[in-house]
Amino acid sequence: MTTKSFETLALGKQSNRLELPDTAIAMLDEQGAVVGWTQAAEHLVGHAAADVVGRSAALVMPLFSERQSTSDFVKHCRAQNGWSGTTAVRHRDGRVIEACLRITMLRGLAGAVRWLVSLVDTGTLSGDAMSSLVSGPPLGRAPIGVAVRDPQLRCVFVNDAMEEHDGIPCDRRLGRRLTEVLPGPRTEALEEMTRQVLQSGTTKVHEYRTWLPVSMGRGHPLAASFHCLQGADGESLGVCLVSADLAESRLTRERLAVVGEAGTRLGGTLDVMQTSQELADLAVPLLADFVAVDLDHSAPSGDGSQDRVGSVGARRPTLRRAGLASIHVGVPESPWVRGKPVTVPSASPFSAVLSTGKSHLEPILDCAPGIWMDEIPAVGEALRTHGVHSLMVVPIRARSAVLGVVLFVRTEDPTPFQESDLLLAEELVGRAVRALNNARQYAREQTAALTLQRNLLPRRLRGGTAVEAASRYLPADMDHGVGGDWFDVIPLSGARVALVVGDVVGHGLHAAATMGTLRATVRTLADMELPPAELLSRLDNTIQRLVEEEDCEPADGAAAVVGATCIYAVYDPASRVCTMARAGHPPPAIIDPQGRVTFPDLPPGAPLGLGLGLGDPFESVELELPEGSLIALYTDGLVESRDHDIQDGMNNLGAALAEPDRALEDLCDRATNSFLEEASCDDVTLLLVRTCSLGTRSASWTLPGDDHAASNARQLVTGQLHAWGLDDLADSTKLIVSELVTNAVRHGTGTVTLCLKRHTVLTCEVSDTNVGVPQLRSAGITDENGRGMFLIAHLSRRWGSRPAPGGKVVWAEQDLPGDCGAPSRELRAA
Repeated sequence: MTTKSFETLALGKQSNRLELPDTAIAMLDEQGAVVGWTQAAEHLVGHAAADVVGRSAALVMPLFSERQSTSDFVKHCRAQNGWSGTTAVRHRDGRVIEACLRITMLRGLAGAVRWLVSLVDTGTLSGDAMSSLVSGPPLGRAPIGVAVRDPQLRCVFVNDAMEEHDGIPCDRRLGRRLTEVLPGPRTEALEEMTRQVLQSGTTKVHEYRTWLPVSMGRGHPLAASFHCLQGADGESLGVCLVSADLAESRLTRERLAVVGEAGTRLGGTLDVMQTSQELADLAVPLLADFVAVDLDHSAPSGDGSQDRVGSVGARRPTLRRAGLASIHVGVPESPWVRGKPVTVPSASPFSAVLSTGKSHLEPILDCAPGIWMDEIPAVGEALRTHGVHSLMVVPIRARSAVLGVVLFVRTEDPTPFQESDLLLAEELVGRAVRALNNARQYAREQTAALTLQRNLLPRRLRGGTAVEAASRYLPADMDHGVGGDWFDVIPLSGARVALVVGDVVGHGLHAAATMGTLRATVRTLADMELPPAELLSRLDNTIQRLVEEEDCEPADGAAAVVGATCIYAVYDPASRVCTMARAGHPPPAIIDPQGRVTFPDLPPGAPLGLGLGLGDPFESVELELPEGSLIALYTDGLVESRDHDIQDGMNNLGAALAEPDRALEDLCDRATNSFLEEASCDDVTLLLVRTCSLGTRSASWTLPGDDHAASNARQLVTGQLHAWGLDDLADSTKLIVSELVTNAVRHGTGTVTLCLKRHTVLTCEVSDTNVGVPQLRSAGITDENGRGMFLIAHLSRRWGSRPAPGGKVVWAEQDLPGDCGAPSRELRAA
């Protein structure tokens, strides 16, 4: 048979699809000494066979000498059934070459062992080939067969993978020629090729096809490289044949390509559940027919801590199904849908993987009755119904903790999972773990930030009898995190209420913490009963101090506070007057009971913390509002976006609120829903209140500042309390009023104003022209004065004073008996 007819019949044209570049092949004995050399090895390192055969491999491969001895490294390779990686190789001229090295164990007759070493210069490899050689498994675990034949073409050494290629067991192959074991024209052609290589001493790469026995499967194409092994004298000792399954090689390349893409496809959303689903979608049908990703229940929020692998007394984790994918529509293989808790059978592979952190491979699944899957009938039924015949369970490990498991199963694909499949599954899960860790870290930080902001904002709005209140706070998108928006409704004396909305510049934890500081400051200043303009001035000073402190001691990695905007209003339900001031903040929207919308022309003021308010002080404006009016305070995130300017946003807000009879919650939804569809780069805050009026629950009198003022005040109070049905409070109220009016007459000039308000409490207020504030002081035994405020403090639940135009107001509150102080339905705050 001529060479031409041999190639046409058996091998076809010379192949370059094996993707083994100029590979240097050498064979070592059990002690690591070189016993066979090739021309390709001589070309790579410059040493001829005479230089290296019979000597330690450490001559050209320092890796062997970096251990205690060459034999120790050989022992290590034997324990691992081979080795692969990159290493330095010494060229004869002194150069050091970086090469990809693979070592696989070959078995011979009578238990003899040899080691096949393959070396490839990394400089000759493409990126994909380099990744495949470096990250791939040793030859003994990859679908690559190795057989060594002597000059008589008898097989003297072989690796385990060769049986997978031609179906010939090791014990039948050793000591025999291929034609003796598998007669036929194809094996004769292979022997002829082997003989040619043996005689020429060269290396050849060809493609051929083999047909396995029917019981082992159909024929498949193989690519083989024939390497002539030379002894110390340069004579041919035999031929080494390295064969690779082209179909498997193609599949491996496709899988490696997908693994390469996994880094970009996984974790793009920084969402744990989405990343888990991406992993499942990536693995089906690439690797499995069905994949389920189960995470510890705390993983999506980043809360909690997982037990360390192998820890004594470790709890059984509560898993939640986070990802599902199947070749079947509807994923019928899973008893649980995404987001639902998953029950882990105690004797199942899942429990073992969770406790040990090691993967589980079960090529042929045992579905006999009474095994672990029957502990949960739904699981056993699903596995049997859909023909699950092979499975892998891979842990999701983060350092020393297990976050969950990934289940891979095959149903329609008849091929059982092999070790190479497990390696790919572990690689995919490893890529996903990096994305999951990033997502969990982000979720943990985001949850902490949002929790901080929720705790800093009011849990419930208390408008008393002054207003009904509702609010919305919508954080900016997840890329920007929490911000510095805040709002508040603060009860004040005399049934009044303070309304505030502010916005700290910036986002993140630092802005949220600064917001908490400012909100507490506003509440403190509000308790001092300061007018809106003065309160903003004090707040401006506070922010400037914060800026100065940060300039002196900057926080690591934290953006300094550079300012804030704020609007502050005080509404009095007795007079229906709302006093407002703003500092660089959008103006409020006022909607009267007929639905007319206005944006009052308030002096804008300068943003807080910039120091601009010193030369341009804040100004307050008073507005008398009809009962049932709506006041909308908001941040610019609600009315300003990339798509429209702030004026258009204000017009849209007014249109959404132009139906004041609607429930406040509905109005809040209407005002914010239109902005939810837009990508906002700022937080959205809305505080919406509906004003109430005390009406007949408030009575006011102006008294002349003479000696009869106290007596007249007692009579007026007695009559009013009787009209309100509060006779039980008459005696204590007359004493309080008498003291307050007497002090006003004694220390002030002109008339005195007395006001009685019945709301959640009974409030007595006395106004005079003296700006001096009454104080509690200790009176001596012989002192005739100084005990009046002690008496008021004893009779009232709370008392105090506040500044007023041209003087002050001193007030005292008393609890109402029973439920008579509960506000009527039209006055009750939400």
